[in-house]
Amino acid sequence: MATIIDHTRRLHLPQLDRAGAVLARYGLVVVIAWIGALKFTAYEAAGIAPLVSESPFMSWAYDVFSVNTFSALLGVVELTAAALIAVKPWWPTLSAAGSAIAVGLFVATLSFLFTTPGVFEASAGGFPILSSTGQFLIKDVALLGVAVWTLADAIRSSRH
Repeated sequence: MATIIDHTRRLHLPQLDRAGAVLARYGLVVVIAWIGALKFTAYEAAGIAPLVSESPFMSWAYDVFSVNTFSALLGVVELTAAALIAVKPWWPTLSAAGSAIAVGLFVATLSFLFTTPGVFEASAGGFPILSSTGQFLIKDVALLGVAVWTLADAIRSSRH
């Protein structure tokens, strides 16, 4: 452990911090954009249908839109959020809006942990053992944290 600490003392922390910020921001952009692009496929539309249909907050959407249309609309929102987050060096206020959208998307996705049957693996005793659906959803805790950070970073930049 002392060796790791000795090596980190030699690192130039501002450069490491900047690298981490770039990786966090643009990693989030890649993840949201990729997932958003997938929303235009029948595979992804069918994949989110059980989550949306069981949600007391979103199930109404299938009364208004088809499964594929709702998925495509969600894809547009996700691609928009990704693009807005990406423009932070030039337009931090717009980037803050993209981060706020991302926060909303991840909060909505995390709500599925509580509304979707089968999130906890019954054969292994249930909570805290996650099923494959639960594992798919839990990653959004970290993504939510990154989105909150990008929001704060963009707001901070827009004030300068």
